Amino acid sequence: MAESNTCKFHIAMLPWFATGHMTPFLHFSNELAKRGHKITFLLPQKAQQQLQHLNLYPHLINFHILTVPHVDGLPLGTETASEIPISLNYLLAAAMDLTRDQVELALSAAKPDVVLYDNAHWLPEMTRKFGIKSVCYNVVSAACLAIGVVPARLISKDKPITEEELRQPPPGYPSSKVVLRSGHEARTLLFLSAPFGKDIIFYDRITMALRESDVIAIRTCRELEGDFCDYMAEQYKKPVLLSGPVLPEEAKGELEEQWAKWLNGFEPGSVVFCAFGSQLNLEKDQFQEILLGFELTGLPFMVSLKPPIGCASVDEALPEGFEERVKGIGVVCRGWVQQPLILNHPSVGCFVNHCGFGSMWESLMSDTQIVLVPHLGDQILNTRLLVEELKVAVEVQREENGWVSRENLSKAIKAVMDKGSQVGDTLKKNHTKWKEIMSAPGLMNGYIDKFIQSLQEMIK
Repeated sequence: MAESNTCKFHIAMLPWFATGHMTPFLHFSNELAKRGHKITFLLPQKAQQQLQHLNLYPHLINFHILTVPHVDGLPLGTETASEIPISLNYLLAAAMDLTRDQVELALSAAKPDVVLYDNAHWLPEMTRKFGIKSVCYNVVSAACLAIGVVPARLISKDKPITEEELRQPPPGYPSSKVVLRSGHEARTLLFLSAPFGKDIIFYDRITMALRESDVIAIRTCRELEGDFCDYMAEQYKKPVLLSGPVLPEEAKGELEEQWAKWLNGFEPGSVVFCAFGSQLNLEKDQFQEILLGFELTGLPFMVSLKPPIGCASVDEALPEGFEERVKGIGVVCRGWVQQPLILNHPSVGCFVNHCGFGSMWESLMSDTQIVLVPHLGDQILNTRLLVEELKVAVEVQREENGWVSRENLSKAIKAVMDKGSQVGDTLKKNHTKWKEIMSAPGLMNGYIDKFIQSLQEMIK
């Protein structure tokens, strides 16, 4: 814990309007507020409603509401990424950029000492005008940020980068394992040259956000990604601060009665839980194939997925006769579930997830076996980190076109769940080792306190 006489300061937060970004920004805000610092958190109205219960220090963390303007092509009333398919994120980025005047008024009135942001690439220009320090705080892995240091000549609106170019790591990249391999994996990063906002591509937006900041910060720790963090510092010629994973110390609240009762009916470590995040919408045939893969395992399972593309509900997308066949052993959730509390339930023994950075950390800090089905470029690189560098997880093998078959999904799950499995035993042993490292007394608080010390030195 930071010393009580340490100088307190005022921090503004402006994360990308997606749950996977706003939630870790708020977790970090709680850690800062716990140490007495004041936070102004800029976010849309709908996001406030979703996150309010996670604000543990409302007397120090003030939610400042931004009105998200309508942009043609977005459904009316859209404010966050969880409301739309990933294909429309570029329009939400344009809408976020239109809040620039509101952000300027908020910063002018609040007069914070420093602002943390991620993809609002225009923010450093504003903060310089007010004499405020800017920190580009990234809630994706350092490995992912580092692979994004693609030579700028390869990426432009006029000449999209090719799959083969993306499969080549940038010069000096610190790993031969955390890379893109198949054509399908490379295609997941083609969005680098796609629009993300008005008249700007994703690559330019992110690299400008990093380049123009006073300091780069990453939600990670040296124990896992030290080499990648050093690489980023070298590439951008500026300090890289680390906050640690900034996860809540323990899941708050009680699990909903229906799920607690259902999970209580199974032996410890026997249930497979699956979730792919708040934004991913699968194609209907892939959605059904994945469900059939869980059925094929013969293990009890709990699946939380969004309705697939073209379907208004999960119910209309279920395979024919599926619910009748799995009744009593498998369940498909409708709507939001309490993922941290489910992972903490003693009956859950395996977590099948997409390896978004939040789920990656939740996987590492849980006691479950880890099976990964990444879908986007950053998730693939996070998966490489867990599977090949840390050796704590297995990845479901895909076909060259990206298809996940029921057989391969079932095979991966059974490889870690079957009693006496050498693969499962090895992964569990490695997982336990890494969890002990990450849970070492004082480790996470040490990252937060050092981060605060660096901010204090920066704003003197």
